[in-house]
Amino acid sequence: MTQPEAGETLDHYHLDGVVARSGMATVFRATDQRTGKQVAIKVPHPEVESDPALFDRFRREEEIGKRLDHPGVMKVFPEEDRSQLYMVLEWADGKLLRQRLQQEKRLPLDQVVNLILQICDVLEYVHAHQVVHRDLKPENIMVDDQGSIKLIDFGIAASAGARRLTFANFSKTMGTPDYISPEQVKGKRGDVRSDIYALGVMLYEMSTGAMPFSGPNAFAVMNSRLLNNPVPPRELNPEITPQLQEIIYRALEREPKNRYASVRELAWDLRHPETVGVADRLELHDWKKQRVASSRKVWLYVALAVLPVAIFVLMLLLSRR
Repeated sequence: MTQPEAGETLDHYHLDGVVARSGMATVFRATDQRTGKQVAIKVPHPEVESDPALFDRFRREEEIGKRLDHPGVMKVFPEEDRSQLYMVLEWADGKLLRQRLQQEKRLPLDQVVNLILQICDVLEYVHAHQVVHRDLKPENIMVDDQGSIKLIDFGIAASAGARRLTFANFSKTMGTPDYISPEQVKGKRGDVRSDIYALGVMLYEMSTGAMPFSGPNAFAVMNSRLLNNPVPPRELNPEITPQLQEIIYRALEREPKNRYASVRELAWDLRHPETVGVADRLELHDWKKQRVASSRKVWLYVALAVLPVAIFVLMLLLSRR
């Protein structure tokens, strides 16, 4: 497989320019020469086809994208007549939420709530179609000039009941350590509540300008998420109401059973904060205590995370023989 360049033509598409590059692919703005419409062409790097995990991730993103049809989801168009591996997506103007956060650090609270409510609406549709995104983060949210969002990159999404993918930093097929849920860190299967946890992280980040958990490396972030409590949001931004702080805590519950069970429940509380009861949480009092897990326990979590991915890659290799 060759990597095309801007200005070239790929089958029916003229590649007008590069708009993004990642470790997996290059995204071009392109013109469909049959219709004259603008599209985005996502071309994987040559090494993707030789890497079973990355190849499966690319295919999964395309398959799920073609199944979903919602204005808040980046549409993937079917294109059967292709000379090489690539994906055709709708063209959407706007910029990534991450870019805005880099510029503004934290956002006005009314805009934060509006963005999270839109994401909840999209996720309600996605979850109803038995798909869990599993990699929600500002890098995967596009925002246009009117403030409308589009959810992108379903590369590690999964249908309900599919194989598990866990802690992020140990495999190219996984999500981002800052947003992955505690249960996935522990090697358990993520479900819709894992997406809700990631929403809680984004809600905290957008309203405070900081991450709830941080550290010098992925291991430290993992350890802190499992053992410690974040700085109370109102300590970082006094404009946050006690009710909004409680909503953030409910989305960030360490135990999935204590978390919001659905994005609809989270959206209800955001729309009706006056109905949210504010608890005198332990998290409000002992957040300064920083606990550290034993290295043996950390490596146990690492092993639990890596094992299912290693088995999956081995099965893929065997199935292709």
